[in-house]
This record gives sequence, structure tokens and C-alpha cells, in this order.
Amino acid sequence: MSSSKNKHSQALLAKLAAASSSWGIRSVAFLVCIALLQIAGDFDLINQYYLHILTIIGMNIILVASLNLVNGYLGEFALGHAGFMAVGAYAAAVIATKVGPPGAMTFVLALIGATLAAALIGYLIGLITFKTVGDYLAIVTLGFNMIIVNAIQNMDYLGGPRGFGGIPKTTSLIIVALCLVITYTILRNLVFSGHGRRWISIRENVIAAELMGINIYKAKNMAFTIAAAFAGLAGGLWAQYQQFITPKSFDYIKTTDLLVMLYLGGTGSLSGSILGVVFYMILMEILRNVLAMIDPRLAELRMLISPLILVIVMLTRQSGLLGNREWRWLKPRKEDSTDEYSS
Repeated sequence: MSSSKNKHSQALLAKLAAASSSWGIRSVAFLVCIALLQIAGDFDLINQYYLHILTIIGMNIILVASLNLVNGYLGEFALGHAGFMAVGAYAAAVIATKVGPPGAMTFVLALIGATLAAALIGYLIGLITFKTVGDYLAIVTLGFNMIIVNAIQNMDYLGGPRGFGGIPKTTSLIIVALCLVITYTILRNLVFSGHGRRWISIRENVIAAELMGINIYKAKNMAFTIAAAFAGLAGGLWAQYQQFITPKSFDYIKTTDLLVMLYLGGTGSLSGSILGVVFYMILMEILRNVLAMIDPRLAELRMLISPLILVIVMLTRQSGLLGNREWRWLKPRKEDSTDEYSS
């Protein structure tokens, strides 16, 4: 009996190692391609505009994928994600400008500080917000987003409404790509683990999940804290890319953009987060250029399209383009997960 269990464990470990190896190979190949694009841009072989768009897309994918933990896999409706991005952005800005000279070490410390600061704020807010559900949760999280933004506006140390400038530009396309790979490696392992199954069970039937012994409050706050942490990471990247940030960059308009990209791609799907961000960002840039060709003053009208897309998706395809589905290369092999939970 023990020998059969050992054989089963060894087979499972071998399959998990093969799946991890496959993911690692794809991640390395992706980073190599991005590095080649970066080098081509440095030699002016590729327009810097396209590299800029790819960099923004990468940061938005981190934001939307992390929001998907709460609004997708957990099934809640949170509206405070831009606030956690603001916490990360300002934490990174302070560390990058006040702690040490510009360099790789300061940059890494700024990203770590941004991630931890947003995670801490997210954890504390989660202790309060998950005493409510549904529409009340949406209102509470939106309220905290407004509190964070307004608090920053009233802090002279952070520049107040004038903004925070003088941030060293250390974020690049390859750095964003590396952070994206790290983010998806962690989120992928979480979503397809016991934690992800707990979140999905809470989404499907919270009463049944509680009867099965799941600590609902703890599971929800865990997802919320992790989502906040990655929002802070994206904020830290954003601050050290833009070099100048203002509280207005993290208001309800940013929240609306994130929601559009999330629900367009599909909730409960890491693949959908990628598809939604890429589709939305490319569409917005095409509209910007087309409208600007007609009349430069019309370029800002593209912002009317964003809430319109959200309304159309909610009315016609609530699951989005890839709701609750994953691309084959992104999910672990089926036998890996089924063997693990059938033992």
C-alpha cells in the first residue's frame, strides 16, 4: 500500500515538474523576445511609440489580472483598485527619491516597498470591507479609493494636488515584462491551487463553501490583499516610468478603465485579462490616431467609448470574451490537477 502511494507521489511530482518546466521555457522565450524588441528600440529599429504602448499594456495586465482575483475568481465587486495603485506609486516615488541614489538597488527597494505598502493597506481595508457584500462592498471600496486619493492631495510632503516629480526613470519594457512573468507565475499557481478552488467555491455558493469548512472571511481577505499587492507593484512601475504622478491619475476614471478591460476580456480568466487589456489599449490608440487625423480636438472623445464598451459588454456578454476559460498554454495540464485532488 505504501509503495503504491510512493509511486503515485513520484508520478505526481514528475508531472508537476514537467508542467513547471514547460511554463518556465515559455516565460524565458517571452522575455527573450521582449529583450530583442528593447534592443531593436535602442538602435531605433522600432518606433519608441510602440515600445511605450507595450510597456503600458504590460503594467495594465498586472493591474487587471490582480483585480480578477477579487472581481473574477472571488466573485465580489471591488472598485478601489486604483487606490492601491496610488499607494504603490507614491511609496515607490518616495523611496526612489528620498532613500538612496538612483540605481538598481534603489529601484528594487522601491518596487518591494510599493508592493508591501499596498498589501498592508489592502489587508487593513479588507478587514473592514468584507463585513459587507455585493453593492455595499462596491460602495465601500470606492469610498476608500476616494479617501486614498484625497488624502494624498492634502499631503504637502507628497506634492499635494501639484503632483510628485523628479522620480528617476528606471522602469523599462524588459523590467515590466519580467514583473509580468513573476505576477502571472504567482497568480497562475494560486488560481490552480487549493486557494483558487476556495475562491471559486465562495463565488459559486458561499453557504456551501462555509459548510465545507472554508474560512470565508480569511479567504476573501487573502485574495484582496494579494490583489492590492500586485496593484501596488504596477503603481511602483508606473511612477518610475512616468517620472511624474498626480492624485488625479488614480481617480474613478482609472477604475473605470480597469473594469472595462477586466469585463471585456472576461472574469475568472487570467487569459481574459491579457486579451481584454490588449484589445482595449489597441482600440483606444487607433481611435486616438483616427480622431486626431480628423481634428486634434476630437482625440479625447475616445474616452466616451470606454464606458460605452462596459455597458455593451454587460448587456450582451456578461462573461466577456474568455470568461472562466483559459488558453491551453496558460493552464497546467489537466492530469496534474485531477491527480492531485483525487488522491
